[in-house]
Amino acid sequence: MAFLTFNKSELVNLEYSLKREIIGSNKTGAYCNTSIVCCNTRRYHGLLAVPVDAFGGAKHILLSGLDESIVLNGRKFNLGIHCYGDIYEPRGHKYIVDFEAAPVPTLTYKIGEITIKKAIILAPDSDQVMIKYELVSSPASCEVEFKPFLAYRSIHKLTGENSEARTDFDEIPGGAAFNMYEGFPDLNIQFSRAAEFDHAPVWYKGITYSDEYRRGFDCREDLLSPGTFRLKLKKGESVVVSASVAVEDAKGLTRKFNSVVKSKGSITSYSDLLKYNADLLIVNRNGHKQIDAGLTWLETGLLRETITALPGLTLYAGAGAKEFEEILDNLIADNEERLYHKTTQVESPLMIADILQQYIHWGADPKKVWKKYGPVIKGVIESYLPGHRAEVALQPNGLLWAQMFRTALTSMNAYINGVPVTERAGYQVEVNAFWYNSICFALEMEAQYNAKNRTFQDKWSEVKAAIESNFEKYFWVEAGGYLADYVDNNGQNMAVRYNQLFAVALDHSPVSDEHKSQVMQTVSNELLTSRGLRSLSPRNEAYRGVYEGSQIERDLAYHQGCAWISPLDYFIDLSFKMVGPSFWKRAEYLVEGFYKDIYKHGVGAFSELYDGDPPHEPHGAISCACSTAALLRIDYLMNKYKKEE
Repeated sequence: MAFLTFNKSELVNLEYSLKREIIGSNKTGAYCNTSIVCCNTRRYHGLLAVPVDAFGGAKHILLSGLDESIVLNGRKFNLGIHCYGDIYEPRGHKYIVDFEAAPVPTLTYKIGEITIKKAIILAPDSDQVMIKYELVSSPASCEVEFKPFLAYRSIHKLTGENSEARTDFDEIPGGAAFNMYEGFPDLNIQFSRAAEFDHAPVWYKGITYSDEYRRGFDCREDLLSPGTFRLKLKKGESVVVSASVAVEDAKGLTRKFNSVVKSKGSITSYSDLLKYNADLLIVNRNGHKQIDAGLTWLETGLLRETITALPGLTLYAGAGAKEFEEILDNLIADNEERLYHKTTQVESPLMIADILQQYIHWGADPKKVWKKYGPVIKGVIESYLPGHRAEVALQPNGLLWAQMFRTALTSMNAYINGVPVTERAGYQVEVNAFWYNSICFALEMEAQYNAKNRTFQDKWSEVKAAIESNFEKYFWVEAGGYLADYVDNNGQNMAVRYNQLFAVALDHSPVSDEHKSQVMQTVSNELLTSRGLRSLSPRNEAYRGVYEGSQIERDLAYHQGCAWISPLDYFIDLSFKMVGPSFWKRAEYLVEGFYKDIYKHGVGAFSELYDGDPPHEPHGAISCACSTAALLRIDYLMNKYKKEE
């Protein structure tokens, strides 16, 4: 897409280009992630990382990189780039003159009269990366050399030279197969045109990942290069290199590459870009569809993240009801223990009611929705009765008290040395907001579609009334005009956080209209930024406005000041309900910054979080499901209210 490009001056400036990453993923859960100059700066970077079923589906990097060299008239020009401590060698980025991003990352190299294009793409339904090299111009035929760098390790770990690694290979059609360790799949490297392979295994030691060094983690590893592939190219010719866990049809690689590119279509708007990213975050491995919480290091199928992101990535992205229900059904089946018995995410089971309400507002038949999911919602509600869960239980005042020694029981779950940064034991405001909304939703649906059975309604109507009598009594901070973050044996915790937003923005709120307006004013004054909502007011002495430094420093900032996109859709939704279409311009301002940032961090993707302080730099997972989903919902709401103007 034309508006996602980088020029030569930006690319050769490593301080600039190494901070910008390309990311591709597919339905199998495989991914390709590196910097825009193809120099790996994180342990998570690699040309092909795949879930390995033999290891519980955990992702492992097989192919870390592929160095290319052009040989013309006896002179060799290496297009690769690696970091060794403070030294970059080779320095192939100096030949890059152009980069175009989504949907197909394409780099253009120029060496004198030689111009070569390199395009990288993942196959949509297989653990395969394909790279197409086209010799656009050259005064004569060139020899092109390809040197693979193998990792064969977990995405979370680093590796080193060792005697157990297998350095041999097997011949396969169009290439060679490698497998360093028992239990891993083969890595089949194949070429669409004839190539020779020179088997000469060498360990490249001390390859350094600058971003890991900056973050205070182990940052050096050794990678195995098993040898070099060589082939000839003339001006106008191209070759497709495939790295796959299966042996591919080498002769059909060009056709397959072109077919995948065609299927990607074009991206001409920010809405297109959001939908493109939504598709990347939905995985369908072994027929089991799930949401990847965030590329590249967050896990797939997480409970809270899936519930939060599900409406956005399916309903508001245009995928529709079938995909929404398929992913939700899988989530429910995978999480019966958490939904009905025990979880350290006490609000998450209660959030299902909210996304079902969104589903109904989107257009689903409420009767069918309740017939299918009513038993789940009622089962979740019943599980919060005393004696069912060790971590949380209903109190006589109608509210939920959640507490477990040295355990964070909500979304604010950062730990330092095993101790939660924000334990928040007691009555948490958002937990009780989702609790009230779930009960109201269930009572509403039961009254309409199961009116003859009064047992549930009689029992839980009393709890609903108790919540309505006590919620503001416990949480309302009269002097500040906002809701306390939580209430424990010492009384109200006065921290101003976005958690209170859910108590006023859900379909059913235990907060009066007058107090709703005051909450929104406080959130707007103290938490709202041009990059989402701060997790803590800057007025608080614990506030950390920048997500940088060591792991401890970053964990202290994670929920103590970082700005998040994920709750912004609730703020904008309620603002539209309160103000109407006149809020449209304000909503536009609140999201336009995220589209400006598609040149940063993950190029063309939407980050997990931002600094709470200006200039609000992006951090965290470079393509986050919850962030992408929130922006999709906001896009949906803005289109809806624009039509009403």
